[in-house]
Order: sequence, then structure tokens, then C-alpha cells
Amino acid sequence: MKTIPFIKMHGLGNDYVYIDATRKETADIIANINPSVLARRMSDRHWGVGSDGLVLILPSTCADLRMRMFNADGSEAEMCGNASRCIAKYAYEQGLCGRNMTLETLAGVKRLTLQTNTQNKVEQVTVEIGISTGNPHEVFIVDTTDQFDSKFEELQIGSQWEELRRKANIECVYVLNRHEIKVRVCERGTGETMACGTGACASAAAAMNAGLTENRVTVHLRGGDLDVQRDKKGILYLTGTATEVFRGTYNWEE
Repeated sequence: MKTIPFIKMHGLGNDYVYIDATRKETADIIANINPSVLARRMSDRHWGVGSDGLVLILPSTCADLRMRMFNADGSEAEMCGNASRCIAKYAYEQGLCGRNMTLETLAGVKRLTLQTNTQNKVEQVTVEIGISTGNPHEVFIVDTTDQFDSKFEELQIGSQWEELRRKANIECVYVLNRHEIKVRVCERGTGETMACGTGACASAAAAMNAGLTENRVTVHLRGGDLDVQRDKKGILYLTGTATEVFRGTYNWEE
């Protein structure tokens, strides 16, 4: 049996188990473990730690750190906005980076800016998402508040739902006004989550492209609010909180 140290963190309730593999002793432990299998076991909310997935924090040759993110079903995702913010908080408070850091992902190297309080703890993180969110998304904009939940539920029982969710994250969006949108999201490989950073960006971009909002919006998700801004070059910036819940060890048995 192997004992694996982990950190449980969330961004607006979008929770992941984080393993700091920059530490040699931990890296050595997980070196011969299939991360997809580890993700499925640790993410299980009855038999494991319980989470929307697993995130490995790794050394990088082109950035301050590297992220590998696995959904609860073991599939690997290109990018995660909420996980990126959580890594930034953890890394800063562990002395692994400064208030400006870079993070290598399968969607490229991302730049992050950290805001700290008077106790030098990270309160918010802004992620430079880029022009593309990095993950595939299918965004449905509804016309009325009554359609917001009914459309999401309709999609879940539709014949195309399983095919859609294997290919992309799915967002249902209602535009409240030119500065606010409301979003529900089903993440590929996980299911409905409390929040999704790249989903918030995709939803905001869709509303912006349709001329329904300004280029800066507050995105209201089940777990709380995220700020999404698009600059004149079309680059998206995501700002939100990151929270550490607890630390522990997981007993791995082959």
C-alpha cells in the first residue's frame, strides 16, 4: 500500500483533489500509478475523497509549474480555469511562485496574476485564458428565465446528450442584462458542476459575440460568481476565488 498526500481545493464549489508532484517523494510514489485510474478512485464521493476530478501539480520546463487535470471518469482535459486558480493559490502560499506566475497546460502556457490580502493570503486570481478557452464547449442561450432550467433538463434527457457530453462541456445561458449572465454547466467526463471557469468564459464570449452583453460580465454560477473580461485583441481574462478545504493522505492499493 502507498500513502499519497493530497490537498482538497475548490473554485466556487468546483472541487478537485490536488497532488503536489513537485515534491520528489510524492512524484516517486505516483510515478508508476495510472493517473486516470487514480482520478476515478480518488474522485468517487462514496469510496474515495470525493471531487470533480484530480489535478497533478508538476514541474515544467517552460513555465513556473505544469498542470495535468483528469475528470472524475478518468479522462484528461486540456484546461481548467478553476483548477488553475487553485494551483496559483497553493503555489504562492507554499513559496513556489510569486504574484505573477505561468502555468503549462495542454491548452498552452497560461499567465496568472494573484491578489493577496494583508495576511499575504491569496484572495483572487486572474487567469489569462486567451482567445480560445482551451476546452470544447457547446453553449445554448435561452430567451427567458423559465427556459433556463427547463432547457438544461431537456438537454439531459435528449437523445444527443450523451454524444454531446462526450465531446464537449455543455452550458445553458440566460442573459440577465448587459453586464450579467446566469449559467448552468455540465462538464465533459464529470457531469453538472457547481462552476466551470472555461465554461464561464465560453458562455460570456457567446453572449458578447451575439451582441447581448458588454465585454465585461459577471457570470452567476451555482457555486458563486466569476468575472470575465475580453480585451480589444479578443483575449479573455477570468477572475475568481480559490479555496483550500483540507489536506490529507490517500491509501493506494493496486
